[in-house]
This record gives sequence, C-alpha cells and structure tokens, in this order.
Amino acid sequence: MSALIETVGVRKAYGAFVALDGVTLSVADGETVAIVGPNGAGKTTLVNVLTGLLKPTDGVVRFKGEDIAGIGPVLLAQRGMARAFQLVHIFPGLTVAETIAVAVVSQTSRSLSFFGSLRRDAALWSKVRDVAAIFGLDAKLDAQARLLSQGEKKLLDIASAFALVPEVILLDEPTSGVSSGDKHGIMKTLVDAAKRAGVKAILLVEHDMDLVAEYSTRIVALQGGKVLADRAPDAFFADPELIASVIGKRRPAPAR
Repeated sequence: MSALIETVGVRKAYGAFVALDGVTLSVADGETVAIVGPNGAGKTTLVNVLTGLLKPTDGVVRFKGEDIAGIGPVLLAQRGMARAFQLVHIFPGLTVAETIAVAVVSQTSRSLSFFGSLRRDAALWSKVRDVAAIFGLDAKLDAQARLLSQGEKKLLDIASAFALVPEVILLDEPTSGVSSGDKHGIMKTLVDAAKRAGVKAILLVEHDMDLVAEYSTRIVALQGGKVLADRAPDAFFADPELIASVIGKRRPAPAR
C-alpha cells in the first residue's frame, strides 16, 4: 500500500537543540494515525514539518510522492492536505456561513472581494450549507462565530478545514478546551464527516488516551524527538511501560 504521507529520517534542530531526531513514518489510505507523547516529545514540531510550516534540517517529507518540505499550509491545502489547529482559528466577526465560505473560496482562483458578488453565488452557498450540515452547524449559519460555544467553535474550525476538500486532514488536539462529556461526540462527528467527505486518511495529535484508543487505527509515540513506538492500538495499550512513558504515569488501558 503506497503512502500518502511519508517522512524519512527527518531531523529538526534549533542550534544545539534537536526537536526531531531521525523520524521515519508513513500514513496510508484508510488509516487514522494518532501521534502521542509527553510534553516536549516533538509532536508540535513534527506536525509543523508535516504541514509545511517548517522545513526539516535533514530528511525527506513527502505527500503523494512529492517533496513538500517547507511549502507552507496554503500550497499544501491546494495539493490536498488540510490542518485544523489546536487553537480555534476563526474570524469572530464573521458568521458561520461566511467563515466556511472563506475556506471554500480559498480553493478557487477567485478573489475574496468579499461577500458582494459572492452572496449571489448559489453554488458557493450550497456548498457552505452542505459543509455546515455535516458538522451540525446548519441551524447557526447566520450566527457570529464569537457567539458559539467552545465546542461549536472547534467544529467550525474543523469544518473550515473540511471545506478545503482534503484527501488528508491533520487534527491538532481537536477536543482541547471541550468538556469531557462532549469530546466523544465531537470525535464521532469528525470521523463520520471524514467518511462522508471522502477523506482518505486522518492524522490525529491527541493527549486523551480514551479518544486515541477509540478512533485510531495506529499509534505513533514520540519521546525526545524520536519514534518510541509505532503500533496498532491493541499492541500499544497492552504495554504498560510504553503507556507510562507516553503519559508520564501508569494507568490502565482505556476501554475500547
């Protein structure tokens, strides 16, 4: 099975400090790969390398067989990989519909001469309504983003990433700041949305081991900038020493 995303011997150094040290991994069609590890393990740096924000000091980063090192998230989104951030990146003064429309239009050659002529574009707003419906936001299309609940803001941020029509989506702590009772609901919405949208693979950076166990097909654990383990969930959670290394303490494996 050919890799959609692949890193080979990726190293990222900041002077004497090495944030990533020889990271090799791949993500194939149909996989949901969780990236886990303690604070300082290199997760954020790896995500920034994978999404073109950072160019590795050494090594290769490929998406669909093409070198994407340092190309940036805009060009990468045009090639088919989108990222939803840990912090909600929305425009608080825009409505839900306008926020999603920005993402839809960014994938075309049209300018954002903002919502004048765009308001008369039936196809655009049909797409906006479709995306909003997938995430349960269709009843709030006219609501300003700043008035949404934290959970709804997260969904809007991720809906904007889905509006880019990605083949691969990277979710960076998608449930951070959301109440424990809402986390599984948001993750189920995301996974269902990915299937409906034809997303081929998901990269999930997540610290909640219950969510990792429930939704990942493979787990890549980082420690000290290196790959500590790359295993299927059953094998990962069967190793108490590994779990202790990743989360900093021993705990029973979450129910699956």
